[in-house]
Amino acid sequence: MKNVEEARETPQGADRQEELGTGERSTRNRVARSILDHGPSTVAELAARLVLTQAAVRRHLDALVTDDVVEAREQRVYGARTRGRPAKVFALTDCGRDAFDQSYDKLAADALRWIADREGGPDAVAAFARARLAAQAAGYRTAVEDAGPGKRAEALARALSADGYAATARSAPVGEQLCQHHCPVAHVAEQFPQLCEAETEIFAELLGTHVQRLATIAHGDGVCTTFIPKISPDSADRDPADEDFTNSDNASASTAGRNPA
Repeated sequence: MKNVEEARETPQGADRQEELGTGERSTRNRVARSILDHGPSTVAELAARLVLTQAAVRRHLDALVTDDVVEAREQRVYGARTRGRPAKVFALTDCGRDAFDQSYDKLAADALRWIADREGGPDAVAAFARARLAAQAAGYRTAVEDAGPGKRAEALARALSADGYAATARSAPVGEQLCQHHCPVAHVAEQFPQLCEAETEIFAELLGTHVQRLATIAHGDGVCTTFIPKISPDSADRDPADEDFTNSDNASASTAGRNPA
């Protein structure tokens, strides 16, 4: 029944030509962009603006709702309410808005540049990066300390993944590799490597051992990769909390940046 109704509503070949011309994903993005530009919209309004059939718009909206990009709401009525139920409108969710450029990277870079100019140059940025990572690592510390000596890297990877870093830990010759497949601050870290350096330092402090950063997304690599040497029995018994993260002379300082190799 649904297919018959859609067929009646659709001009001959219109849906097919629309799909062939722009593709499912491109058209779906146009629907979301139209809602961003014009605010919560009805199916009829979207169809008119995008020159699509209402059936096609509904199909794309269903997919966008499933992906948590848009949500259906009851349309607000100002003045006297007419008979019948208000038309349903579709609005962007927070997740949907985040898919568009919000200039957060530029804001963060501008803030760090202001800190560098006003508060002491690169050293001030490094101090900020350490303080930020120290606060962020409070939750990581619990996860790492609760893990066994041979499971610390894996526990850290899970904690990082919960913060959006898509991290994994895997065995490597004479140690392990901690891989972060996503970096939420990569664009800012391109300009301020202190962010990567502070992260490497906190990894060493949490794991209780020297670590080496082999690659970073901020430098154009596909994955942020940190090498963790096999921890000796003596170092495995050491409490990571005993390390002084604020001390720039700790074990990771010489390898906080990316390995030029």
